[in-house]
Amino acid sequence: MIVASKIQTVVPSLLAGDLSRLGVQLASVKSVGCTWVSVDVMDGHFVPNISFGPDFVLLAKKHGFFVDAHLMVSNPETVAPWFAKAGADIVTVHAEAVKDAKAALRAIRALGCRAGLAIKPKTSVDGILSVLDECDLALVMTVEPGFGGQGFMLEMLPKVKALRHAIDSRRLDCWLQVDGGIGLLNIAQAAEAGADSIVAGSAVFGAEDPAANFCALEAKARGK
Repeated sequence: MIVASKIQTVVPSLLAGDLSRLGVQLASVKSVGCTWVSVDVMDGHFVPNISFGPDFVLLAKKHGFFVDAHLMVSNPETVAPWFAKAGADIVTVHAEAVKDAKAALRAIRALGCRAGLAIKPKTSVDGILSVLDECDLALVMTVEPGFGGQGFMLEMLPKVKALRHAIDSRRLDCWLQVDGGIGLLNIAQAAEAGADSIVAGSAVFGAEDPAANFCALEAKARGK
């Protein structure tokens, strides 16, 4: 079983990868210590874009990565088993897309995966706080989900701080993730707010040298 390193902060997103050479890009970041990548799944309904299916989880697992599948779909209860079967280590669903977040998280865990819950920028942090004890990962979107390359929404950081406080005060074993608009100019702010898992797409795979950018982002996140 592949285990995500607790010393890794930056989680490269395949959404920004070059599909013609994605295997090469994955090998590049792996060579500098990256163990965890994110697969963004979009259905054209919950968000205005269409992206990856379970085969991209299979690809990342073939390269030896811990994989989280971020389901930006309108029917996550139906879709989650597909990604669990493909080998996703974490399956994250949106609070806005499930009728019963607690039941959805427990159903994912029953599939043999860790369970994550995400919220869009317009959703109150209460959407996660109320079921935080059921979460293996709590995700605050720092852009409106759907497309890569958007600007980071600084006003989302109070949500991150509130979740950090709750996770620590309750002594929960839960990753706190942010996703959207992350780059060298703002990753330190996300880390300082309490995020310990920071998704970066364009800033890693959109760069000429993904490995170098991954290392630079990690250093910034750790205040170096």
